[in-house]
Amino acid sequence: MPANGVEDGLILFDGVCVLCSAWVAFVIKRDPQARFRFLPIQTPRGRDIARRFEVNESAPETNVVVTAFEDSRPEKNRLGTRTHFLGGESYFNLLGGKPVAEVAAQAVADYLKMKGWRAELVKPGGSGAESNAEVTLSGKLLDLSVDAKGKFLQTEISSKIKIVVQALNRADGSTVRMTLNGAGTESVFWFDPEDAQGLVNEVLIASLEKLVGNTKVENDLLRLN
Repeated sequence: MPANGVEDGLILFDGVCVLCSAWVAFVIKRDPQARFRFLPIQTPRGRDIARRFEVNESAPETNVVVTAFEDSRPEKNRLGTRTHFLGGESYFNLLGGKPVAEVAAQAVADYLKMKGWRAELVKPGGSGAESNAEVTLSGKLLDLSVDAKGKFLQTEISSKIKIVVQALNRADGSTVRMTLNGAGTESVFWFDPEDAQGLVNEVLIASLEKLVGNTKVENDLLRLN
């Protein structure tokens, strides 16, 4: 949401974080209208904005942790199905073979961090940040899939997601629940699993924009607007 003295669409990010920089490149590639602008937290203005929002640019304190998501889909490693133009069907997973729920949780944590939240993904048996967090964010994948249908000289790709997200506020034990829904389509001349993964990322980012736009962290509590 716009803040006083900070233009809408400005994303503060960690300029020395390779993963954050990769996300910046990903968003720029898919933002032809240049709705977003990016500012490293290590720049003078970035440090000034960070201090205004009580973010320590050299050692940001985690106030939101994202825990491992639950995957209720029957095929937990599968990303999508490809129907071939000449007949037959095949399946594909995420590149690298990682579980879809794990990648989705990491994407949520990375996106919140890019939007200026102090967020961190905590895996089972991880850093212990969960016990010190003001807000713990968990999720359940109800649907996250891609269908690629081969046609003459093109492949039509469609993606849909449905994720139930719950935030637990440590201070008063209250919870906030939201369901993230999203869908998108794309046509490509020559299909590559990277196209499917890219479309999923676009749909997920659009859904996360709604999450950020409809919530706020105030007095160490996450609330709906």
